[in-house]
Amino acid sequence: MKNAFKNYYQGKKVLVTGHTGFKGSWLLCWLKYLGAEIIGYSLDPDTNPNFFTVCHLTDGIIDMRGDIRDFEKLSKVLQENQPEIIFHLAAQPIVRLAFQKPRDTFDINIMGTVNVLEAARYCKSVKSVIVVTSDKCYHDTGWEWGYREIDQLGGHEAYSASKACAELVAATYQEDRFRQIIQPHSEMAVATARAGNVIGGGDWAPYRLVPDVVRAISSDQDVIIRYPDATRPWQHVLEALSGYLWLGAIIQENPKVYCSGWNFGPDAPRMITVGEIVQRILKIWPDSKAKLVIEPDPQKSEAMVLHVDSSKAHHFLKWWPTWDIDQTIEAIVIWYKGFYRGHPPEMCQITLEQIQSYSTAAQAAEISWAQ
Repeated sequence: MKNAFKNYYQGKKVLVTGHTGFKGSWLLCWLKYLGAEIIGYSLDPDTNPNFFTVCHLTDGIIDMRGDIRDFEKLSKVLQENQPEIIFHLAAQPIVRLAFQKPRDTFDINIMGTVNVLEAARYCKSVKSVIVVTSDKCYHDTGWEWGYREIDQLGGHEAYSASKACAELVAATYQEDRFRQIIQPHSEMAVATARAGNVIGGGDWAPYRLVPDVVRAISSDQDVIIRYPDATRPWQHVLEALSGYLWLGAIIQENPKVYCSGWNFGPDAPRMITVGEIVQRILKIWPDSKAKLVIEPDPQKSEAMVLHVDSSKAHHFLKWWPTWDIDQTIEAIVIWYKGFYRGHPPEMCQITLEQIQSYSTAAQAAEISWAQ
């Protein structure tokens, strides 16, 4: 499957910001498998344990530590390493933390994006930048159908608002008039990617459902949830990453079409509730003593349905999700069981096997990037 994504990444210099995070670490694994030359720019991992350390991802890459808000350091990394494509994933990604630190959230998610695009503009080697935001960038009106790329951006709190602003920043760098007026002129292709709730092995972040469930199971505690009926666009992290990688591989073929915002989310059958996710994990982790406990929070409300419409990606990119929700949950449980049964040295191999399994399934389904 190393010919996936038109073999675009073989020998390609790729810079990943936020490479020590959950999603960034999975992207790093896949890019290494595809034969890319990788430069990572990020802060240290913010949890212990963490995917980046468990899978020994410093091996075979240029591993740089730095804050995305440090424009001078970021620019120096680009100038010294001359990447051709950038995946910008560095962010403050936790919704609840944004309530505690709104200023930091705005600074990291907005000015961090500005810094990446400005540093890339001054680096002649950079041809393309994929800016990863979130499905939370949409103005949530509470409707039941999926948000499309033409729908209103916005947010009622710092996280969502910052992601909407990051989209607007990227859209500025997509504009031909802006790119021709600024000095130096910019020819780089810029696109944004918006994914739903990504889940997968190796996530230990706070305030996230799967890590909370895994922590409870591993310590024989009950799983406590507040919004059992909330429905989210659950998808394995590899689903979103396949969209990012495919977009990065073909963006130069038709910049007028591909330099825009893109949704990568699951189809309706993959949309299930928080309570169902927990029950399915507990069902296939039978040696766990944990039980599901529902403790509604009367002081807070949460959107019951929130998802994106990926019709644009289906039509123009020929991208489709690959794993159903049961395959996704099975892969997650296999990953965490491997870790908690005392086999951390094997986690890199388990990760690689899941990338290969996912790629093979996409090829069998005749999805464009896998052919």
